[in-house]
Parts: sequence; structure tokens; C-alpha cells
Amino acid sequence: MSARADDNNKDTKSVPATPPKRVSAMEFIAQVRQETAKVTWPTRKETTTTSIAVLIMVVLAMVFFFTVDWVIGRVVAFVLNLV
Repeated sequence: MSARADDNNKDTKSVPATPPKRVSAMEFIAQVRQETAKVTWPTRKETTTTSIAVLIMVVLAMVFFFTVDWVIGRVVAFVLNLV
């Protein structure tokens, strides 16, 4: 056997996973509040700008897919009318 095959057959010691520590509901709520305080919330201007950008992209996608659907529909109708 090659050395590479021997390396694959070696037993490795695995460390058993420790179960997660259970916390009370009050501790959980306190931890959630701590983590929420660390969050960097967007400003009103950032939220407005992002929302407008998303709406513009949705409208552009709508126009694109409508146009492609219309063109494909016309091509299919033309081909079917030839038969």
C-alpha cells in the first residue's frame, strides 16, 4: 500500500461535542437585549434610499420580463400561424 492510503486509514481521536448550556427564559431575554444593543441600525435616509433602489430594480425587472414575454409570444404566434 502507498503511504497516502495508510494516512487515510489512521484512526483520529474525536472530541465528543459538549451539549449547549441551557439558560432560563430571563437569561435568554437579557442576552437578546445585549445582542440587539450591538446592532448597527440603518438610518432613516439609508432605509429610504435602499427602498427606492429596490423599487426601481423591481420595476426594471418587470419591464424586462414583460418585454421578453411579449416578444417570445409574438414569435411563437408567428411560427404557429405559418403551419
